[in-house]
Amino acid sequence: MGHMRISGTMSMRTAVVTAAALALLTACGGGGNGGGDKGGGQGKHAMRSKAPASDPTRIPEVGNALQAKIPGHSRQVVAVYGKGVNSADATVVLYTKEGKDWKRTRSWAGHNGKRGWTTRHHEGDKRSPVGVYTLSDAGGVLPDPGARMPYSETAAFAAPHSWPKSHWTDFNYVIAIDYNRVKGTSPLDPTRPEGQRKGGSIWLHMDHGSGTSACVSLPKSGMKYLLRNLDPERHPVVVMGDKAHLAA
Repeated sequence: MGHMRISGTMSMRTAVVTAAALALLTACGGGGNGGGDKGGGQGKHAMRSKAPASDPTRIPEVGNALQAKIPGHSRQVVAVYGKGVNSADATVVLYTKEGKDWKRTRSWAGHNGKRGWTTRHHEGDKRSPVGVYTLSDAGGVLPDPGARMPYSETAAFAAPHSWPKSHWTDFNYVIAIDYNRVKGTSPLDPTRPEGQRKGGSIWLHMDHGSGTSACVSLPKSGMKYLLRNLDPERHPVVVMGDKAHLAA
């Protein structure tokens, strides 16, 4: 698939910067102070059912509810195992399907929303949405490292320098999680098909050592590996959530 790079006339740059500003204001699930999630499926209400016994034809520790949402033609799964429903710590694992079996390919320590996870994500809640989502588009401040999916290289991804310095490189590499967004567009596209309230701009991006606003973060080496290996022809998806909800 072709790669995109932002360039051209001044009017195009202006449009991109405007869209980028809107997207970055709500990057990783939305700005605002937000509030605790009400009825979002966390805390004492988290699901406690056990995942089925180990089966190579299934993603480990993922129960029937989410396993059934993995498209049958998907041959790459990025599984994000949140430590707990209110925890920002996670492990990110890439699985590749060989024949009928899923093989663990790589794994990295990472982070999710600073307030944990929810089944009813809304803008500003600082929780990552539990679910299965496709992965279609990428981009970042840094040049394309050899991504297989469309990649938008532009300084418009740069995090505002009003943010803590540790966060300035967060968006050097980005893979958009297809939650409330238009697939086939730059991760910076601010369009929210299901409404602004539901949040958006939820990405895989570079880690800064702590929780995010709703995104999933992992080390630079991990992002480069995913960009170089996630193949649109293998229909990659992310399966993400805290361990209890994943196992339901």
